[in-house]
Amino acid sequence: MRCPKTENICYGVKELTLLSEISTQLMKSKNTPEELYSVLQYLCEYLDAENSMLSIFDINTSTISIEVAYGLNKLQQDRGQYKLGEGIIGRVVEMVQPVVIPKISQSNLFLNKTKLSLKKEGNELTFICVPVLVDGKVGGTLSLTRKYNENIDIEEDKRLISIVGGLIIQAVKTSKERRVELDQLRLENTVLQTQLTEDKSTFNMVGNSGKMADVISLIKMVGPTHSTVLIRGESGCGKELVAEAIHAASNVKTKPLIKVNCSALPESLIESELFGHEKGAFTGADSMRKGRFEMAEGGTIFLDELGDIPLTTQVKLLRVLQEREFERVGGTETVKCNVRIICATNRNLEELIETDKFREDFYYRINVFPIFIPRLRERRNDIPLLADHFIAKFNKKNKTKIKRITTSALDMLMVYNWPGNIRELENVIERACILTTDGVINSHHLPPTLQTAESSGTQSTGGMTFFVEKLERQLIREALVTNKGNMAKAAIHLQVTERMLTTRIKKYGIEVWRFKV
Repeated sequence: MRCPKTENICYGVKELTLLSEISTQLMKSKNTPEELYSVLQYLCEYLDAENSMLSIFDINTSTISIEVAYGLNKLQQDRGQYKLGEGIIGRVVEMVQPVVIPKISQSNLFLNKTKLSLKKEGNELTFICVPVLVDGKVGGTLSLTRKYNENIDIEEDKRLISIVGGLIIQAVKTSKERRVELDQLRLENTVLQTQLTEDKSTFNMVGNSGKMADVISLIKMVGPTHSTVLIRGESGCGKELVAEAIHAASNVKTKPLIKVNCSALPESLIESELFGHEKGAFTGADSMRKGRFEMAEGGTIFLDELGDIPLTTQVKLLRVLQEREFERVGGTETVKCNVRIICATNRNLEELIETDKFREDFYYRINVFPIFIPRLRERRNDIPLLADHFIAKFNKKNKTKIKRITTSALDMLMVYNWPGNIRELENVIERACILTTDGVINSHHLPPTLQTAESSGTQSTGGMTFFVEKLERQLIREALVTNKGNMAKAAIHLQVTERMLTTRIKKYGIEVWRFKV
């Protein structure tokens, strides 16, 4: 059957195929100018057209510019800039109505900014321009130039071009939104990475839990001051790191930070270590020696395990806190000191005061700005970050290439009570890094204390259903980790529908956002 329009096989029969092909191509592509160019080329080949242009309307500047064009070179495309109401394209956007110019060489409306030929081999050309809508508002135009043929039904062409224009503009809009969203995510990631880098360089601590955020906030507030700080927390929770962070955030960070472990010093030597001694002060004192307070002049002194200091030494320290002065052991000369004092203890000072093992007046002098460090079992969300940090640390130290820790091993770390806090976790990870032979830390690389239900408090009496659900939960978490929290990809990985995966995630209370990177 011949078509009176083109004297060829009726292209109306091919219209559905055309739309299907264009839709498929737009769905598969990233909608770059090069890919949209091929779509316009496809449209022109179907309609036997000379060229086609997709123009985008910028509502902020009220200007229209050619986004992509087939049959135009780069210079011609750059010329295609229109104001609202200017030329045919400007009028189509303004009126939101299609415009057809049967013979462009005879029309005063056709501005021809692109400098195209107004005739083709002596034949007149027809220009068709239709508005394309996005969410009910005009987003631009799709125009097409073809040979004039009085037998062609222009209404059919306008309808087809409008449909194709709607498909293209929606694809362009979606693509731009994705690019904007991706750019925003990249910007936010850069900002967060910068903040993390700054925090790490300043605080040298790992953790993003709410309790650690509170600790970092306190460090930032007290750091620039000269106030005495008392750091409290269980052994192994990172009190020394907090002291280092306070010093790094202070105005004397370029001055020395002197650390003193008070519990490691014998009672007979602790005063000499802190305040120094004069020559001949005691047997073996062959020369004058400066103490830790003098060594820390202008900087910070960190008194760790302060709860183990003898009462007699507490009296002398009380004077240093109040007057910032002391005498060396065996001396009479008063030594002035300008030192920031940071103390730390894992002891219950209030109970020590009740049993007369700690001076109450000394307690109130050091308890100016207390900071309580949370136990690791109170900040379990930080365990994956700490595990990765220690893996990276031991990779560098031992020149190994441990790639990751499995979900099952991580689950065991998460449920353990951690009486030794971060120090114990570090030791566990170091042991596992030594035991693994394939670059992956598995549950059997962890100490037996972590693998028993009794030690971890995870006894269960469940039957087959309990263990099947436990395995299913583990598989879902593994898939989410592998696919960085992408639900669709995780569903494909597990060979289930996204709906089934969503149902299981709700059932097990898995927080997907934790797996996104």
